[in-house]
Amino acid sequence: MRVKTAAKINLALDVTGRLPNGYHEIESVFQTVGLYDEVTVELMESGIELTCESLDTFAFDDNIPCDERNIAHKAARKFIDENGLETGCRIHIKKGIPSQAGMGGGSTDAAAVLFCLNKLTGKTFSAPEKLGADVPFFLTGGTAYVTGIGEKISKIADCSGKILVIAKGKEGVSTAKAYAEIDALENPAPVRVKELVNAIENDGNIVDYIGNIFEDAVNLQEVDDIKQKMLMFGAETACMTGSGSAVFGLFNDMESAKKCHYWLTEIAYFSCICETVPESFIIFD
Repeated sequence: MRVKTAAKINLALDVTGRLPNGYHEIESVFQTVGLYDEVTVELMESGIELTCESLDTFAFDDNIPCDERNIAHKAARKFIDENGLETGCRIHIKKGIPSQAGMGGGSTDAAAVLFCLNKLTGKTFSAPEKLGADVPFFLTGGTAYVTGIGEKISKIADCSGKILVIAKGKEGVSTAKAYAEIDALENPAPVRVKELVNAIENDGNIVDYIGNIFEDAVNLQEVDDIKQKMLMFGAETACMTGSGSAVFGLFNDMESAKKCHYWLTEIAYFSCICETVPESFIIFD
């Protein structure tokens, strides 16, 4: 079985607290976008095999493990063990989502493996959040209000069909380091997540409520540069997603988005044009 599995952006992201176990609580609006990895899952007699294929564009930051350290491999192992299956599987991941971008590339791959194994075997899997906080969201995708450590997901009104340019420089961000920087922030600017939810639910103007607390913490020059260029080319707003370092710009018209994408590509940034989408998976015939 072969599927395309979507990336996500955070239309808004705030960190609201830290739990005794060290995990951070968040408040966010997650949105799947039309930038995809391709995941192929094939049943075999025993064992788990994983291969990965990256685009040349990502060669500078291609540090994706293709063994049991990969979250997709862990997803397959846990699915097979939990269901007591006497089978194995072969997984191939063709990356279209950059790593260390704050777009959930690893989590969406794991969700795709769970989805495919469910379809191939008829079995289910409990507690996907134990694989990674973002994995449960990717099993449905769309637009969601997310709290807790990312496992409390409430679907909200559809926010699909919006034109985006997504770009990333060569700098990546370690999630652990980003959260350490969050802990060191003093009086960060508020992120109005609930106001964004209200605007989406009432088909209002979302632009004023898009924001990300990690921008204050990470403070990357490439992020600032990409945001400035997006705004220069007509983006209504531009914001970093997740803990970084990808940036999305929201555009009203495709012509402006194409000009921005062309310029960013010319100066050697990864860039793509896509739209917000209502679900995670596209199944190949």
